[in-house]
Amino acid sequence: MPRISAPTVAEHRAAKYRALLDAARALLAEEPGTAPSLAAVAGRAGLARSSAYEYFKSRQDLLDALIQDVFPRWSNRVTDAMTAAGTPDAQVLAYVDTNLELVAEGEHAVARALAAIAPGQQIDDSNRAMHQQLSHPLLDALREMNLPDPATTAELINAIVYSASSLIEAGGDPAHVRSRASELLTPFLRETR
Repeated sequence: MPRISAPTVAEHRAAKYRALLDAARALLAEEPGTAPSLAAVAGRAGLARSSAYEYFKSRQDLLDALIQDVFPRWSNRVTDAMTAAGTPDAQVLAYVDTNLELVAEGEHAVARALAAIAPGQQIDDSNRAMHQQLSHPLLDALREMNLPDPATTAELINAIVYSASSLIEAGGDPAHVRSRASELLTPFLRETR
């Protein structure tokens, strides 16, 4: 019987699967226009090439798994940060800051690369679902602030996130951009308390 590196076989398999996904993400971030091969992914994860085929039938199967992984992780991280923030104005700032933090970490580049090399209905659906999931807590926070038009305000906040994301991806200092975004929104959020 092969040696396992976790208390149970299920945990061992889950750890290998996660390692393969993380390796694929890293390779995709390094070379965004190229779908990584299963051999390269296995090598990056420190596993034998044959191990990758135990989890993924093909490169497309790996890309599909990445699509299913990237968008929910992004959404969960943002909603978790908003929940931890407490007050509605702090939730809005957490929404902006966490999105920009993810961009700085390269998550947006990975999502864009996936869209470029694996276009199709699945990625469109996943992207749409993530944006809808993210819009609900933002709108809830804005409604709790009793704003007259939370939907328009959410769109304007997202415009700041998109612009700040572009600045970060163009090489801007992430901490500086995140700080400027917060400075821009804080007076508005304090005024609406």
